[in-house]
Amino acid sequence: MTKTEIKQKLFILLQYVVPQHAVSRIAGLLTDSPIPWLKSVLINKAIKTFNVNMAEAAEPDPEKYVTFNAFFTRALADGVRPIDADENSVVSPADGQISEMGCIKQGQLLQAKGKSFSLNQLLGGDSELTEAFTDGSFMTVYLSPKDYHRVHMPWGGTLKSMTYVPGALFSVNQTTAEQVDGLFARNERVICSFDTDKGPMVVILVGAMIVGSIETVWAGQVSPPKRQLTTVNYRQPQEPPAFDKGDEMGRFKMGSTAIILFAKDAVEWDSELSASSELNMGQKVGRVN
Repeated sequence: MTKTEIKQKLFILLQYVVPQHAVSRIAGLLTDSPIPWLKSVLINKAIKTFNVNMAEAAEPDPEKYVTFNAFFTRALADGVRPIDADENSVVSPADGQISEMGCIKQGQLLQAKGKSFSLNQLLGGDSELTEAFTDGSFMTVYLSPKDYHRVHMPWGGTLKSMTYVPGALFSVNQTTAEQVDGLFARNERVICSFDTDKGPMVVILVGAMIVGSIETVWAGQVSPPKRQLTTVNYRQPQEPPAFDKGDEMGRFKMGSTAIILFAKDAVEWDSELSASSELNMGQKVGRVN
């Protein structure tokens, strides 16, 4: 076994041993701290370590952010991420890298080479939602610490429901994806279900180690909540929120993953894209049929 393989094994083992939620909550307290010297140290360390391009930020001065999390969920300058103008294009929901993409086959999504996971488990055991996406399409986008951490709509739609699913907080990088079975169906996540003119669409925000919280624009902070499965339906008498392609719909505090699902024959992914392809939010990733 090589040194790299040994390090990877230790990295995975450590994630099983450490109290994932306690570590993440402590990290959340630190990254939400407004103490000037602390937030400045964290921000400047992150910029240097991850080579963050502050020239793209709406506020390029690191010292202007009141907390590390304010910096981490920073807005981008106008025009930095144009939304693809093709009226039939599906766009990337975030900056990041494609982990896997393709068709949902026999109720399974590809997680990494040689590993798949259950659609039903990913959707929190919701049989109706599972049926809607049987034989559908998926794309998994990994957001690294250097990336812009707001998540946007890949296609326009009206919010139908939001489900918080409690779970583990494994890291979601490629090393963990290749070695932890059912990673995305095990981790804490928020499932956002939309009605669109091309059928149902789901955007799933997957939590991970050190992620302080998951937020949506309509509900604010969703995670960390009480540790139980919760579903909110957005129908009358509430006026359900509607979004255009490219609208912001949520954000992460620290790196994580967004998974988008479309129903059978609803979309065709761009043939030039594959696992490990780098993406910018708003970039065309496919077309609706």
